Amino acid sequence: MMLDSLSGDHAPRVWRTPSALRIPIWNSFDAMNTFSMVQSLRSQILPPGRRVALGWILVAAAIAPLARAEDASTVESRLADTAKFLASDELEGRGIGTKGLDVAADYIAKEFAAIGLKTDLFDGGPFQKFKMTTGSNLGEPNSLAFIGPASADGTSQPIELKLGKGFNPLAIGGSGKFDLPLVFVGYGITAKKEGYDDYAGVDVKDKAVVILRHEPQQNDPHSVFNGTDHSQYAPFRRKVSNAYEHGAAAVIIVTDDFDLKKNLASKRDRWQVAVDEIAKANADFKEIKQPSADEWQKHVTKLKNLADDVKRYAEEIDAAVDPLLPFEGAGPEGSEGRQFPVIAVRRSVLNPIIESVLGKSLATIEQEIDQDLKPQSKELAGWQVKGEVTVQRQEVEVKNVIGVLEGEGPHADETIVIGAHYDHLGLGGANSAAPGVSEIHNGADDNGSGTTVLLEVARQLVAQGKPPRRIVFIAFTGEERGLVGSARYVREPLVPIDKTVAMLNLDMVGRLADEKLIVHGTGTAKEFDALVDEFGKEHGFEITKKPGGFGPSDHASFYGAKVPVLFYFTGTHTDYHRPSDDFEKLNVPGMRRVANLVTQTAEVLAKADARPEYQEVAGDTERMGGGGDRPYFGSIPDFAQTEPGYAISGATKGSPADRGGLKAGDNLIQFGDSKIGNLEDFDSALRKYKAGDKVPVIVKRQGEEVKLEVTLDPPK
Repeated sequence: MMLDSLSGDHAPRVWRTPSALRIPIWNSFDAMNTFSMVQSLRSQILPPGRRVALGWILVAAAIAPLARAEDASTVESRLADTAKFLASDELEGRGIGTKGLDVAADYIAKEFAAIGLKTDLFDGGPFQKFKMTTGSNLGEPNSLAFIGPASADGTSQPIELKLGKGFNPLAIGGSGKFDLPLVFVGYGITAKKEGYDDYAGVDVKDKAVVILRHEPQQNDPHSVFNGTDHSQYAPFRRKVSNAYEHGAAAVIIVTDDFDLKKNLASKRDRWQVAVDEIAKANADFKEIKQPSADEWQKHVTKLKNLADDVKRYAEEIDAAVDPLLPFEGAGPEGSEGRQFPVIAVRRSVLNPIIESVLGKSLATIEQEIDQDLKPQSKELAGWQVKGEVTVQRQEVEVKNVIGVLEGEGPHADETIVIGAHYDHLGLGGANSAAPGVSEIHNGADDNGSGTTVLLEVARQLVAQGKPPRRIVFIAFTGEERGLVGSARYVREPLVPIDKTVAMLNLDMVGRLADEKLIVHGTGTAKEFDALVDEFGKEHGFEITKKPGGFGPSDHASFYGAKVPVLFYFTGTHTDYHRPSDDFEKLNVPGMRRVANLVTQTAEVLAKADARPEYQEVAGDTERMGGGGDRPYFGSIPDFAQTEPGYAISGATKGSPADRGGLKAGDNLIQFGDSKIGNLEDFDSALRKYKAGDKVPVIVKRQGEEVKLEVTLDPPK
């Protein structure tokens, strides 16, 4: 399950129908007779709404006796074998770009074929392939020069910098050639609530902006910027987004004086400790009257190690006097869509340029801003920055794994999707709940459990023969990176989305405890609420119903495309997104029972007279992103989009985005005065407004620019 979101057993329910009697429900005379009689009765005595709910439950009751029988221990052994393999170290945490993820895909594909699903779907195979970015490399060429005002003879000597010595491109930026005027914009912060804006009164459109790291008043506990703890305005990405929103064409980052002095003092302290330890070691050794050869050797070795420490700390002090961020110093990778150079430059290079125009040093400017919180931004008249940076995105081929159970009958062109993501976090990284730990995150529950149950549901449904509706089974990739695989499928579906009548999603179903099963999406179709109640009771679960169809898992991609969804989830735990999410902690009998429930639900959906009636859930707060102190917008990101802008796959019913006319497929490129290149830019721009503000919005819709207006709601 994506990080943004958020055991006991029950007496086994054995279906005892002999294998010879495993026939479709509509071939059973008794079942058909019973169903027809009840249909007639309910049409006479029940109002329309209740007729729908009761009719679906009676279909379920008629189906239940025909389900396949298999010993619980056999099923659980099969589930355990699959889950243990998917969560093994051999699969390297199933991270994007790992060999283990491909091993998992191949395993799922073979299981789909062995179960009896159709898998010759994409060039003869089950893989829906596409590319994903996994990181960035510094490519070639890279050059940078500052060109000042012309001298009396009309010439200007450029200040040319060496890569790795005077400047470094940063991985969070993009590639490009540039020849741009320079503007100093202080800390690059726009903070309306705090009454501070470095961009006020300066025009940065199509110019390069010079930005200090962090924020003003960093050692003041009474500062409006959190003082001793960095605020939301300090991160690199927030500064870069703010520059892009204001129309800048490139960003140049320079270390701030407070951070420089703090790091320098820390390294000097460590150097001094090492020097003092040498003096102490010599003094202690002199106390030994007649040292042995062994004591001499230990003393010499200790002095050598301490001398190495002193040398290393001295080198660190030299580097800290004027540090230069390395290529990945602001993060390992950039955002899709925009090509926007971001460059780190040494302070000693920029300080004389700033002083030549503003008449004071960077240190003085920072001190004065600390005192009165008044920005000192100004165009650096006569100065240009010229160069080229090359940032290469690392891409890997990834794949959704798909198998199909074809339908038979008048509704065979309609489809039910049953899905689970099979990717996880690899060795951890940015989405790990154990930051700084580089260990295999096996993801037994997230989502080895869901993938395992998906295979079992496929096995049970294939054993029932051809259903009246097609069932498509999908193991999604890229969920942990933002629902990328499911978003890709919804955009490029195997069968038309408008013919997809429901989506059942399995994510983290391996930790059933106290019979508690959470089901999201119960309000996304009129029939779902009663159906979930009935099946929960029948299978012995304590069901917690969540009506909304949005949330941090793959069902959200389908609900955004107006497909009714049900998302099964046994709850989070302390091992979530940590290396400790291991197979031994799974409740395998609970997984078997979830598989039975989902199988029965899929049968009902497949055999019902009519497709479930989709409905939007008003005020659905289980949306992607949002929250906190920013106003509510109500859009659902389309994470598969790579064009510049913020693409959406839909808008929550009744939300500001919905009321303002935004639609699935729109690509938001302007929000108020802010230019939008990606989701980070949109988040940054949204935080500059408050509830009740009317914000003009420009979206690209089918190649045309459409102007809209949105009135923001309070945070949710």
